[in-house]
Amino acid sequence: MKQILLTSALFVSSLVFSQTKADDIIGTYMTDKNEGMVEITKKDSKYFGKLTWTKTPGKLDENNPDKAQRSEKLAGKEILKNFTFDDGTWEDGTIYDPKNGKTYSCKITRDDKGNLNVRGFIGVSMIGRTAFWVKVK
Repeated sequence: MKQILLTSALFVSSLVFSQTKADDIIGTYMTDKNEGMVEITKKDSKYFGKLTWTKTPGKLDENNPDKAQRSEKLAGKEILKNFTFDDGTWEDGTIYDPKNGKTYSCKITRDDKGNLNVRGFIGVSMIGRTAFWVKVK
């Protein structure tokens, strides 16, 4: 009986300690296909992500719908905006896709290794695309 109680207590405590915390997302991530690195930071109570490196140095934001921004470099551009944390998910934010110049609704989850599943979508999250970003150590 003591063995069962001890095993149960260890299981419950491991669940408590493995829960994702809001600030766990803060850090730098390599995007899928190794095309860029994004640094995620916190401003007030929201989370934002900026491209800090791109595979093609000096690449411009040529697909931006705002013609004035097309001559700006992608490195340094904020592509994740206004995420809030709720029950293991960062949500209610947006992601800008420099490949097509469009901004999508987005939600982010984190795996147990610290990597991110970044899901951009229009309307409902079932209609969208998920990218896997790897945490840079």
